[in-house]
Formats: sequence, structure tokens, C-alpha cells
Amino acid sequence: MYDVITVGSATVDVFAKTHFSELIKIIDPKGETDLLAFPSGSKILIDELEFTTGGGGTNTAVALSRLGHKVGFIGKLGTGTNSDFIHKNLVKEKIDLLCSHGVGYSGYSVILDTLEHDRTILVHKGINDELKPEDIPYKKLKTKWFYFGAMMNESFHTLEKLAEFAQQNKIKIAFNPSTYLAENGSRYLSHIISRTELLVLNKEEACLLVGNDSMGGLLLKLKSLGPRIVVITDGKNELYVADEDYIYSAKPPPVKRVDTTGAGDAFASSFLSGIIRKNDVEFAIRLGIANALSVIMHYGAKNILLTYNEAMKEMKKLKIKIHKKRIK
Repeated sequence: MYDVITVGSATVDVFAKTHFSELIKIIDPKGETDLLAFPSGSKILIDELEFTTGGGGTNTAVALSRLGHKVGFIGKLGTGTNSDFIHKNLVKEKIDLLCSHGVGYSGYSVILDTLEHDRTILVHKGINDELKPEDIPYKKLKTKWFYFGAMMNESFHTLEKLAEFAQQNKIKIAFNPSTYLAENGSRYLSHIISRTELLVLNKEEACLLVGNDSMGGLLLKLKSLGPRIVVITDGKNELYVADEDYIYSAKPPPVKRVDTTGAGDAFASSFLSGIIRKNDVEFAIRLGIANALSVIMHYGAKNILLTYNEAMKEMKKLKIKIHKKRIK
């Protein structure tokens, strides 16, 4: 029996670090937008080049495994050295591979660093979009939770089938949709969200799903779609959580940002770990923040994901304050 089976994308991530990028700020009636720019027609030297594995499905699988859970991963890998690289990394992290292989390229991302240590990511989804219902080893899906990452095209429809399977087999679902999915609206995602126990998303995604509103309004609108617990993050700003009785809020402590890639996956999977271990929202918030900050302070989506004992030590150091008020 697995604690969690993650379902999502798997990629090879290439981090390209250079000092020759420029940050351009554009201000219009919609707000401020930062653009990463490179001189046109130039050949730019890369200072550092780092290859790691990424993708929401594998990032969360590794986070949960390091936190001490028994984890399986469902996704689609291609053929060749990139697929082998992902496969070996997951086996090393003690994750059972329930994924399938097909003819095609595995997912691939190029992460460009910025002067403010945010990131711009060029993503090739590859065979991640081709997960079919017949690729799923249903007889092996003995688990307490599914963690659904964002999947598109044919793979999204397979997620919908897995949501039905979860409901029929009393498996709880944690769902972390991306902007790609959220921009399609709540009706498009209703087949999954209505069966979801834990919904984790950022403020931009929440607004795309249910329209602009206050954090409290967003939480209640999203909860009306079906989830028992809703989490809305907002980068370095305050995050909010709603369960059946309370709305919780907490602000992540300031840290030196090195790379934000994978921070959302680290928070969401660690929050789920906290719910699995103690069914305690406040504990889950602290665990999520501790692991997300660890990722932010280092390069790579997985490099410094914490073990459970390491996370406990970090939680004590951070002394995160949590406010809560009863839902009227």
C-alpha cells in the first residue's frame, strides 16, 4: 500500500546561468511585468550549466519520499538517455515507477536565471502529454492518496479517468493545477476538482478559476467546487488555507532567493505530507513553508528537498506565525 502515488510530468531540467541577461520592466494599466532580455544576434557565454530532473510529478514524488512516505509515480517517459536519466534518479530516490514508456522525447526544460533570481522556463512537454488510460497499471494502484500535477491534452483526460477510479476506490486526491489548466476555467476542471480532497494553487491560478476576489472570497468560492481543504499561495506574500471550520494565514519568513524553480511543488507536497501525518493544517503549513524555503535558497527543484528530521529542525528555527479565524 502506497501513502501517495503522484501523477504528473517528468522532465530533464537544464539550468543556464549567465550574467548577460537584462531585466526590463513594463508598466501598463494591468500592472507591472518583468521581461528577461538578451542582446539580439549575440553569442552569450553560459557561466554555469546544470542538469537535473524536474516536472511536477517527479518533484513531488521525491519530496514525499524524502519526507518518509512510500511513493509511486505515474507518468510517461520516452526513449533514450533523457528517459534513462529520469528513471535512474527516481529509483535512487526509492520511488516505485508505475509509469509507461513510449516512442518520443521525454519532457525538457531550459531554465534561464534572472538578475532578481526569479526564473524564466522554456518548456517542451514532449511525451508528457501522451499518457493514455491503457498506460495506467490499475491493479497496482493500492494507495491512500493520489497527488495530481498539471497534465495537458490526452494526459489530462487520463487524469479525469483516474479521478473516477479514486472516487470508486475511496482514494483521496490532492490536486495542484497549473496556469495552463486554470486558464480553462473551473468548469473544465470540475470533473477532477469535485472529487478533490486537497486543492493547492497560487493566487493567479485561483483568480483564473473563479474570478478576482479577496483571499477569503477566493477560498470560499473554490471550496464550493468540492475540495475539503483549499490552499492559495502568493509567492513571498501571505498564504491562505481554508478547511471546514477555519481560514488560516501565514507569511513565509524572508530568505535569500537563489532559484524559485520547484518551490511550489515542494510546498504542496509537503503540505500534503503534514495532512497525512497529523491531519493538522497548522503543522502542514509549517512543513510546507520549511521545504519550499529550502528549495528557494538553492539551485534545482530537488537538490535540497528535506528529510522529515531535517524539516522538523527547520520548522523550529523558522518559528512561523499562523493566524486563524472561524468561518462564519
